[in-house]
Amino acid sequence: MTAETNGSFGVLKRVDAGVLSVGYAEAGPDDGPAVILLHGWPYDIHSYADVTRLLASAGYRVIVPYLRGYGTTRFLSDATLRNGQQSVLGVDVIALMDALGIAHAVIGGFDWGARTANVVAALWPERCRAIVSVSGYLIGNQETGKAPLLPSAELSWWYQFYFATERGRAGYDKYRREFARLIWHTASPEWNFDDATFNRSATSFDNADHVGIVIHNYRWRLGLVEGEAQYDDLEKQLVKSPVISVPTITLEGDANGAPHPEPGAYAAKFAGTYAHRTISGGIGHNLPQEAPQAFAQAIIDVADQR
Repeated sequence: MTAETNGSFGVLKRVDAGVLSVGYAEAGPDDGPAVILLHGWPYDIHSYADVTRLLASAGYRVIVPYLRGYGTTRFLSDATLRNGQQSVLGVDVIALMDALGIAHAVIGGFDWGARTANVVAALWPERCRAIVSVSGYLIGNQETGKAPLLPSAELSWWYQFYFATERGRAGYDKYRREFARLIWHTASPEWNFDDATFNRSATSFDNADHVGIVIHNYRWRLGLVEGEAQYDDLEKQLVKSPVISVPTITLEGDANGAPHPEPGAYAAKFAGTYAHRTISGGIGHNLPQEAPQAFAQAIIDVADQR
């Protein structure tokens, strides 16, 4: 395990876990209840800077990893496929927990991170005490991804189709920061972030594997590329849209400009203790960073339900 300095989190740590060397922030007492916080695209661990401080001060051991393709997380082998399919991100979380000796944790996330929290809760409920999931139930499958939507809905997924082309790959590679800034504005239209806030996260997109992971993720969703055969059994379970049995709180911002389902569409997918909260005040897609008190409180409340 190694460490390095980070302006917001102090010292970042690193540990080999599965196919990755994972860069992560950690705060709070070593013997506190474990909480793992997962970021989305195009964001990074700084979405949880304030949430981490709040939870650590409440006695939780908080782990905030860079996902594969972001920040200081690296692949251990150049030969490993830069795979972004949904089950793999869940496997990464379990590998990280194993490497850190964490038997079970509360898992919170938004965007890719929410989907990954759903995946872990569905496939490994014994490792997941509870979840907080922004925009609810996000487990998908390739067949559903192939189905056409109304034009108004397709419009909101424009970048997914852009990434399906080699022009899109080249464009994203060349304009990573411009692309991310556009998504931040459209997904959180009332969030007035400054340049320093954006730039602090944007450096995580300089990861050499970032473009490969992002492009594979979105192409896999549309069924344009294959995943890895070793994860086929996991995907077969996920394609059934399994019900999540662990205690759950879902959150939604009242000004989320990103594609997202309505809360009523997914409530039945949570069979354990369940509550939904809509956070008001112009809160957009990056809910943990825009409303850290609300997110941290949801973690504390759901952790008490078990």
